Amino acid sequence: MSNGGTDMRAALLDGPGALRIGALPVPDPGPGQVRVRVEACGLNPVDYQVAAAAPADWTFPHVLGLDVVGVVDAAGEDVPDVRPGERVAYHGDLRRRGGFAEFALADAAVLAPVPAGVDPVSAACLPAAGMTAYQALVRRLHVGADDVVLITAAAGGVGGFAVQLARLLGARVLATASERNAEHVRRLGADEVIDYRVEDVAARVRELTGGRGVDAVVDTVGPESATANLRLLAHGGGLAAVAGRPDPTAVAPFTLAPSIHEIALGAAYSSGDERSRADLPVMLAELLGLLEAGRVEPMLNRAVDLADLPAALDELAGRHVRGKLVLAFG
Repeated sequence: MSNGGTDMRAALLDGPGALRIGALPVPDPGPGQVRVRVEACGLNPVDYQVAAAAPADWTFPHVLGLDVVGVVDAAGEDVPDVRPGERVAYHGDLRRRGGFAEFALADAAVLAPVPAGVDPVSAACLPAAGMTAYQALVRRLHVGADDVVLITAAAGGVGGFAVQLARLLGARVLATASERNAEHVRRLGADEVIDYRVEDVAARVRELTGGRGVDAVVDTVGPESATANLRLLAHGGGLAAVAGRPDPTAVAPFTLAPSIHEIALGAAYSSGDERSRADLPVMLAELLGLLEAGRVEPMLNRAVDLADLPAALDELAGRHVRGKLVLAFG
């Protein structure tokens, strides 16, 4: 289906730090692809990180934006199960043009249907942050009732969804957050909130667990934090590293026997592993169902328009945004 030569508005990345609002031709879907008229697209830390780096082997201008929600506008060949007019959500491939545009292309195999009771902006809060938390807690750490879980930076996107999911899984939730975000994190489901700015996190965790430590950690801060938190595991516990691997030598061999899980959601594409890619819409559909049922909240901070997108990414880069920012096309 041809786009008829029309153009679309988009945020265009021309090189490192060179982000502008401009126009591109509306793309046509190829075999196995659909074209989505974008209604909303979530902002994520990877967006400002890529905007600053702009890998030299990419084709420019590039369009950022991984967490797309919209209506299928056209389908290419070999797409039997998706019809124009369906509202879908997906987590996209970082290497391809994304959802900071009025139209985007997606592989039909990664689409999750958006329930009728879920609005596009709320749905766009979920993919990267929610699926990362889900993959960490459910797929890797296998958290269940009676487990004690430590979640760092719990006021952020991944941390906030991790708090909610851990509570739904029946775990006791310990979380780190600043004092100004403590009540928000408690409302999401944390049993205890540790102010990392003024408290000794390790000492407080030991106190709260009677010296035992925790069964699982979701670390969203970085390698140094993950390494420190590795030492807080009880015997046989596991750590999911979202923002960088810990140093495993921080724990002596044959002592705590920890398991370490690196979470790299987007590598489902770059690895070429079809099984991993097929799990993306499964996880997202589960999260959308929880959102529709009111069991998970989207943690929407606010929606922004395309003109305000560069400033919103700069704000996100400051690493003190509570919840999720979402680009919305009105």
